[in-house]
Amino acid sequence: MRVLLTGGGTAGHINPALAIAQTIQQNDPSAVIEFVGIERGKETELIPREGFRLHFVKSQGFKRSLSLSNFRSAWLFFTSPYAKQTTSIIKEFQPDVVIGTGGFASWPLMAAAARMGIPTAVHESNSIPGLTVRLLQKKVDRIWTNFECTKDYLKVPKKILRVGNPFRGGFGGISREEARRKLGIEANRLFILSFGGSLGAENLNRAIVRTMKELGGAHPEILLRHAAGKRDYQATLEDFRSNGLEKLGSCEVAEYIYDMSLQMSAADLVICRAGAMTLSELALLGKASILIPSPYVAENHQYRNAKTLSDAGAAVLVEEKELESDALTEQVKALIMDQNRLRTLENNITGFADPEANKRIWEELLGLIQSKRSK
Repeated sequence: MRVLLTGGGTAGHINPALAIAQTIQQNDPSAVIEFVGIERGKETELIPREGFRLHFVKSQGFKRSLSLSNFRSAWLFFTSPYAKQTTSIIKEFQPDVVIGTGGFASWPLMAAAARMGIPTAVHESNSIPGLTVRLLQKKVDRIWTNFECTKDYLKVPKKILRVGNPFRGGFGGISREEARRKLGIEANRLFILSFGGSLGAENLNRAIVRTMKELGGAHPEILLRHAAGKRDYQATLEDFRSNGLEKLGSCEVAEYIYDMSLQMSAADLVICRAGAMTLSELALLGKASILIPSPYVAENHQYRNAKTLSDAGAAVLVEEKELESDALTEQVKALIMDQNRLRTLENNITGFADPEANKRIWEELLGLIQSKRSK
C-alpha cells in the first residue's frame, strides 16, 4: 500500500495525520507512507522526527482582516492544485490513496488527487468543519469525522462517516506509574502539565507563569511543566526567569513537548487548549483538565468542544478573557486541594473516549481503496 498524507501548518492538523500513519503501519508494516506540507509549517519539524519523508507544495491561509497577502492566498488557491510542484509528487509517488487532515496546507494535494481520480479521504477532527474541508467536500470520496454533528455543516451526507479521532501510539499504552518512572517523577508528586498551541499562546503563557509564581514556592511538592510554543518561547522564558522561577525545582518551561503521550500519561492535571485531538487523547487517558479554548479559531469550535466536556462535568472551562484575572490560578488551587474532584473529572471524561477509532479508520481506508478499484 502506498499512501500520501497531507495536513499541516500547526500541530492540530499534523498530529491526526501522524496518528493515521501509525495506524497504517501497525496494520500493514510494508506500507510506504510519505507526507506533503508547506515549507514554513510545523510539519518541517514534526514529520522528519517520526522518520517520514516530507514533500512541499505552495499554499497559505486567508487572513480574516483585509490584507494584501489574501491576494496571494487566492492566487495559490486556484493555481496550486495544477502546479507542477503538486502534480509531480502524485505522479512520481503513485499513491493508492491520499488522505488529508485539514488546514490550507492540505488543499493543493487533495484537490489535485481528486481531479486525477485517486481515492481520497479527508478527516475532520473538530465539530465544525474548517474552510478547507468545506471546499473539498464535493471533490473527495470520503469525509471522516470525529463528531456526529459535523455532518450538519456539510452538503454531502453520503460521503460522511463518523470514525472518531485517531490516536497516536503511546496514548493509552502506558500506565501513569510507568510513565512517571521513565520521566523520573516521584510516584506521590502532583504533576501539572500545561501547553498552548504548537506555535504558542501568549495570554495563556503569561497566565501560567503567574500560576507558577503563586504555587511554585508555596507548594514544592508540585511539579509544574509548561510548553510555551516556538513563537513565544523566548518571551515566556524571560518572564519565567524574571520572576525567579528557574531557581525553583518545581517549575519548568520548554519550547515544545515531543513525548506528549508519556508526559500526559504521567500527569495528574492537564491545562491546555481545546483542540479536538487533544480532547480525544485526554479522554482516552482519563485525565483531569482545565481547558482554555482558543478564541482565534474559525467558528469558535474550541469553545464548543470545551463546553461540551464542561457541561458533562468532564473538564473545567476557563475562557481566555478570564486569564487577565486570577481565574486560572484559583481553579488550579481549588483542584489540587480537592482530590475527589480530580477523580470525578477523570472518571467523567473517559465517557468521551473512543478506543475503536483507529480500527474504524483502517477498515474504512481499505474499503475506500477496494471500492475505487472495483470501479
